[in-house]
Amino acid sequence: MLRSSSFKFVVGAGLVALGAVTLTYVLNGRKRKRTKIIEMMDEFQKPYVHMKDPDRVEELVTQLIKDGKSKLLVVTDFDRTLSRFMDNEGRKVPTCHGVLDIATILPEEYRKKAIATREHYYPLEMSNTLSREEKYQLMTDWWTSAHELLVECNLNRGDIAEMVRDAKVILREHSNIMFEMLEYYGVPLLIFSAGIGDILLEAIKLENLHSYQNVQVISNFMEFNDEDKLVGFKGELIHTYNKHEAAVHHPEYFERHKKRDNIILLGDTLGDLSMVDGMPYTKHTLTIGFLNDHIEQNLEMYKENFDIVLVSDETMDLPIAVLKKIL
Repeated sequence: MLRSSSFKFVVGAGLVALGAVTLTYVLNGRKRKRTKIIEMMDEFQKPYVHMKDPDRVEELVTQLIKDGKSKLLVVTDFDRTLSRFMDNEGRKVPTCHGVLDIATILPEEYRKKAIATREHYYPLEMSNTLSREEKYQLMTDWWTSAHELLVECNLNRGDIAEMVRDAKVILREHSNIMFEMLEYYGVPLLIFSAGIGDILLEAIKLENLHSYQNVQVISNFMEFNDEDKLVGFKGELIHTYNKHEAAVHHPEYFERHKKRDNIILLGDTLGDLSMVDGMPYTKHTLTIGFLNDHIEQNLEMYKENFDIVLVSDETMDLPIAVLKKIL
């Protein structure tokens, strides 16, 4: 069942548009036919869309369309991928860990230490000179320190919802449409986050996206004692550069969806590309990268690694446009 009229309207409009699409465009003063699928999609013509190899993107999109929805799995990061980087007022939207950094309900000493830790490690995460191996260890150190600091705060489970509301974590524009499309057509959506799962779930709950049966979340989840006090974190640590290990720790999920070997991957860091590395059954993977920060420094590197790079785009419009073709 559709959850809102917005999805029905957008899909309907998309189907009409496909039948009435203009098949010519102007290049160097001359009209030329649009012969490729991605050329006929207006979302690919935006100035913030970058591709090193449009022919490869064309081949991948064509293959995904040919194989259809029964072969598709969507895998997405959360922080600054599903969630926005900037809001409409130019404020940086907090990440899951950032929610804690600014939470007034936590001790001032914690916030000072957490912010200092982030200011040290974040530039290293975004560096284009450090290797993935170097970043792997640095991110392990960062996440471990952040979690240890948090445990010291005696956080109560009931405080999480209030902190997320106060931090105003918002998702990319039209994320709700993507969620609704995928549920309607029975396509699994894996949210794979190096953030904090408890905060992530509260954020999507605020957007009324928490009850979708096709959504699975793999993240760092808090562990509370009988008094609802934080005492640690469950399972293996997940950070931006060890996501390839997920298939080892969650084999049941990937075994259940082993026939869905076509992947659309959404991420905002190079580490997110490893989200599918450990999946044993992948065949075709279309990678879409959101480049939000340090743009000049990282654009060429992102183009080398992601099939499509979206620069300072706070919407889900391009992924939705691709999904419309497939579903």
